[in-house]
Amino acid sequence: MSAALKQRGRIARVRRLQHGIAASTATAAVGELRNLELSRDRLTQMRSDLSAQTGMTNGAWLSSAGELAMRLDKARLGLTGSIDAARNIAAAREQERIEARQSQESADKLRAKALRAAAEAADNRMTKIARPGRKGMVQQ
Repeated sequence: MSAALKQRGRIARVRRLQHGIAASTATAAVGELRNLELSRDRLTQMRSDLSAQTGMTNGAWLSSAGELAMRLDKARLGLTGSIDAARNIAAAREQERIEARQSQESADKLRAKALRAAAEAADNRMTKIARPGRKGMVQQ
């Protein structure tokens, strides 16, 4: 096996690992985004559950419910920046994953090309060895 073939094999393995790392990082970023969006949805659900019931209501309950609703709204609005940042990070990680995949495919193609060239060179060597020599033959 030639040195170039070994080197291209190593490069292909490294690129495969790089793609795996980039893919797991992208998946983690998407998971973080989903968690933040789920938290925002839960806060919205909790806020909607605080509506006053029909009938007699205690003033202290109304006061505490209003305070809690205000805090839930503030927390939900505070998540907006985090969600936007998580979206940007997830998009960047996905782009990195795509670039790593392209590099992996390129390295795999170079390795396959080197394998074909090595096989062709070996075949050519075998053909040269197998040919009988024509020296000493006289034409009539």
